[in-house]
Amino acid sequence: MRILIVTAGSRGDVAPFTGLGQRLQQAGHQVALAAHDRFADLVRDCGLEYRALPGDPVELVRARTAAPSPEAAGAVFAAFLDELGEGVLTATAAGTDILLTAFGPAPLSRVVAEGFGIPSLGVYLAPGVPTREFPPPGWPDAGHLSPADNLAAGRELLARTGVLYADVLRRLRARLDLPASTGETPNPPDDWLICHGYSSAVVPRPTDWPTNVHVTGYWWPAGPPGWQPPDLLVDFLQAGPPPVFVGFGSMTPTHERLHEVVAAAVKRAGVRAVVQSGWAELGPAGDDTLLVGDLPHDWLFPRTAAVVHHAGAGTTGAGLRAGVPALPVPVLVDQPFWADRLHRLGVAPPPLPIHELTTDTLTDALRSCLGRSTYRDRATELAHQVRADDGPAAVLSLITQLDGERPAS
Repeated sequence: MRILIVTAGSRGDVAPFTGLGQRLQQAGHQVALAAHDRFADLVRDCGLEYRALPGDPVELVRARTAAPSPEAAGAVFAAFLDELGEGVLTATAAGTDILLTAFGPAPLSRVVAEGFGIPSLGVYLAPGVPTREFPPPGWPDAGHLSPADNLAAGRELLARTGVLYADVLRRLRARLDLPASTGETPNPPDDWLICHGYSSAVVPRPTDWPTNVHVTGYWWPAGPPGWQPPDLLVDFLQAGPPPVFVGFGSMTPTHERLHEVVAAAVKRAGVRAVVQSGWAELGPAGDDTLLVGDLPHDWLFPRTAAVVHHAGAGTTGAGLRAGVPALPVPVLVDQPFWADRLHRLGVAPPPLPIHELTTDTLTDALRSCLGRSTYRDRATELAHQVRADDGPAAVLSLITQLDGERPAS
């Protein structure tokens, strides 16, 4: 069976699907992964077919971050969606029997799958279905909502998103000769299967979710074949106590003095650090600091004392898998949700939002994170639960179920 996985966004929106794709391929399926051009090598190096999607996620993040208002950010995203819809259509036309889609492109993918007469399945990296039990990721001021308000917020967020998707969905339906749909929204049909690729030990499955919505466990990124750590990194790790990891992944600079703040806080806290440059292009250096580029988190994180990160879904999961404390510095979208979750799980001090980041606040947070053994004890305990899941197996089972329900051609 030819399976297409469609995702869009940063590296963290792509990497988990390389591991899922490999498992599906090992089960005998042909797997293609559609993503932006900058991730073509990442996909191909994992042995998966790559199909291109238009748009540059670096420019998208920069433009949305720099937008002067929510309305301006929405306009940037709407233009991105217009290109993305065409890309999903082209990728699907290259040969697809079942389409798996991440949350962002899901409304586009469902319409395209309908147009091609093939089944589709949601594969989400963060909670994407409204619930009474917690506010939706990305909802502002979500600290103390009632159950009814949580549910209303989830529905409202989908409704707001629908405004951005409406035009491109209408055009896609026309391109595919599908009947026009009045009031087109990004809401999936009631029976549409959705899998969430995180552990129920991290976010328990809400009791009010319908039976078609699943929490499978994480889909860990596939490791680059034959990867070996650079000698400089190995030497640094062996030269002293475990360092902290500092990296903000695919976040672009939103802090005028981010380099200086990180360097000064690391020095004041008296810790060694491995600093990942990332899209923020961090560059602090010193005798006790090593600057690195992209490398497998599953190799590095277990060798660290703690991880300081932006609380993206993928980095959050990697830290939990490694069993090390976290210091979350959320920037936008679902990151405050995961940052708050890390604190509630007992593996991290209170989140330190990027706009509150100073040398003093980061120094204090580092000391708090490293100074309480309870954070590491809880992280070790939670890691055992997270590693016990087999997320890809659950997705494979549902794909087999979907394939069995397809009418014979």
